[in-house]
Parts: sequence; structure tokens; C-alpha cells
Amino acid sequence: MGALLRLEAIRAGYDQADVLTDISLEVAQGSITCILGSNGAGKSTLIRVILGLTPARAGRVLLEGRDITRMPTHDIVAAGVSCIPEGRRVFAKLTIEDNLRAGAYLERNAALRAQRLQQVYDIFPRLGERQQQLAGTLSGGEQAMLSIGRGLMSQPRLLLIDEPSLGLSPLFVKENFRVIQRINQMGVSVLLVEQNVHQTLAIAHHGYVLGQGRVVSEGTAQALRAADTVRQAYFGGAASHSG
Repeated sequence: MGALLRLEAIRAGYDQADVLTDISLEVAQGSITCILGSNGAGKSTLIRVILGLTPARAGRVLLEGRDITRMPTHDIVAAGVSCIPEGRRVFAKLTIEDNLRAGAYLERNAALRAQRLQQVYDIFPRLGERQQQLAGTLSGGEQAMLSIGRGLMSQPRLLLIDEPSLGLSPLFVKENFRVIQRINQMGVSVLLVEQNVHQTLAIAHHGYVLGQGRVVSEGTAQALRAADTVRQAYFGGAASHSG
């Protein structure tokens, strides 16, 4: 598997402070790659850099070898990168269907939009049953489904998922991770940013652990489960739960 996404020596931050220092990593084509790290490790900044929302001060972001470091965000989305943000952020006053359609705003072909809509309803039958329900009236778990569905509407090659277990019941966390696995099996590469280390390493192929803006450990999910740095950072403390 070649690299779909590659970050080379990325440095980024806000004002005078660097949040990320010399970050290099890659997402293999067709894989689930995870970024683990406690709060403040720089995980969300990393996603912002990939999406072009926070400019990199040094280094490059490559999508299939193409330099996208200075590209506007809408062009990065058009190139096949979609993001499911932390906290879900659905449009509360719009229906489920309108929320999903908003995810396909770059697609001009109505037949393709309808096809993608049906695909999302196939993955999430519960959304299909309630297409005209307002998103704001859904439970947290259902909003999480809607957020993932909206991310799929642009038919991404790479899906960035930021803290999908945050604030969800254990039942919905399980369901969410099952869905992420299924999406990956449909051919979408996934970069999963999470604190819920047990669930994440159960579905990821490869992972990186961030600590204070640097990569402190990397390897296969199996190797990371056994790694001392990961055990100390997570399995010993409360950080193994989302939060």
C-alpha cells in the first residue's frame, strides 16, 4: 500500500507558540491510521494543518504525492479529503436530509447526490427512517451518525475523524467504531484522531502517539498495544476514556 497522505516535518502553532514540532507521518492507501494523544498533545491542530485551516510554518502536506500545504480548504475537500469534526456540529435547525445534502455541496450531478444519499441511508437505516426530522432533536449518538454520513456525502478518499467517541454512551461508541470499520472496508482511507485507545487500536492498522506536539511512538496497532510509552500514557491512567 502506497501513502495516500504524507506529512513531512510539519511545524505549526498559534501566535508565537509552536504546537506541532517536526511531525512526520503517513496514511497508507486503504488503511485506518490513528493519532493517539492526551488533551493538548496537538491532535486537533494536526487536522487543521491537513485541512489548510492552520498554516504550516514548516514542512509539507502531500496527498498522493501532490503538495497541498498551501491549498485553500475548499480545494483540499474537492481533492477528496473530508473531515468529521469533534463535537459533531450538525445543523440543528435543518432536517437530516438537508444536513446530508450540505455535505455534497461540491457535487453538481443530482443523480450522483441522490445515489450518495441512499448509500448513507443504507449504512444508517435510522437516518433513512427519519429523513425530515430536525437534526437538533436527535440524540448525541444519532447526531454522530449524521455527522459521519455528511462526511461521506462528498465521497472522500480520505476521511479525517476527530474524537468520534467524545461525549457518547459506550453503546454508541461501539456502534461508531463499527461504522468506521465498515466505511474503511468500502475503500475509504481513514485518519482517526482519538483518546479512546482501546477501541481505536482494535480497528486501526497503524498508529502514531503524540506527546507535546511530537511523535513519541509509532507502529502497527498491535505493536502500539504492547508498547511501554502507550501503556504508560494510557492504560495506567484515566486517559484511556474519552474526555
